[in-house]
Amino acid sequence: MDKSRRGIQSIEIGGRLLATLVDEGRPMSLGDLAKKAGMPSAKAHPYLVSFSSFGMIEQDPLTGRYELGPFALQLGLISLHLLDPVRIAIPMVTQLASEIDQTVGLSVLGNQGPTIIYISESSYPIHVNMRTGTVMSIQSTATGRVFAAFLPPMQVERMIAQENRNGVAAGFGASGKPLKEIEPLLADIRKRGMARVQGEPIPGINAICAPVFEHTGVIRLGITAIGPAGYFDASWTGEIAKKIKRCADDVSNRLGHLQATGRA
Repeated sequence: MDKSRRGIQSIEIGGRLLATLVDEGRPMSLGDLAKKAGMPSAKAHPYLVSFSSFGMIEQDPLTGRYELGPFALQLGLISLHLLDPVRIAIPMVTQLASEIDQTVGLSVLGNQGPTIIYISESSYPIHVNMRTGTVMSIQSTATGRVFAAFLPPMQVERMIAQENRNGVAAGFGASGKPLKEIEPLLADIRKRGMARVQGEPIPGINAICAPVFEHTGVIRLGITAIGPAGYFDASWTGEIAKKIKRCADDVSNRLGHLQATGRA
C-alpha cells in the first residue's frame, strides 16, 4: 500500500465496534457487540473503555449495555449540517446515466413544483421538453408523481390546484383530477418506491423516477431517467428501474436516511 494511504490498524479495528452499534441501532451487551464486530470480548473491552472516555460511546449503569454517546451524536449532527444533497447526487446521477445510457435528470421541489436542476444526457438525443428549469407536472409525470406520493397531502392539494389553474395538468384534461382520485396511484408509488410513465404525457417516451430522502425522512430530490419507449425498458423489475432505485437509495444513505439501507 502507498505510504501516504497507510492507516492505523487499531483505529480500524475499533471502528468495527462503532459501525456495529450504528448498524444495530440499539444498546448492546459486550458479548453481543463483540460477536457482531467479529472479535473476542476481551479484545473489544479496551476499545470500549477508550471510546467511553471521550463520549463516543456510553454504558448504561443499570444494564451494562453500550450505545453511541453524546460526542458521536455531535459528529453526526455536524455531518448532516454540512451535507449538500445536490452536490452529493450529481456525480452519482452522472454515473447512472452512463451505466444505463439514458438521459437522467435531477429535480428539487421549487416554488412552482418539482423542477429539473441538472441533466446528464444519453448518447442519443431525445426530443422532449426537459431542460434545467423545467417544472414537471405533479399529476402526469413520473417526477411529479414521486413528489406527490411523499409530500404532505395538504401541500400536494395546493400544488394540484395551482397546476390546474395554470392549465398544465397534462394527461388529466383541462381541470385535472382531485387528490383523492389519484391517491391509489400514489399509494402504489409509495409501496414500490418508484413512479413510472409509459407513453404519457409524451407519446413514445417512458420515464422512471425514484425519490431521495434526507435523514428526517423528508423527500429532497427526485432522480428521473427518460428515454424512447423502444430503447427504454420501463418494467418494475428491469435493469433501468433497479439501477435508478439503487442510485436514489445510495444518495439517501449518504444523507443519513437509514431506511435506504434497511437499518431503520
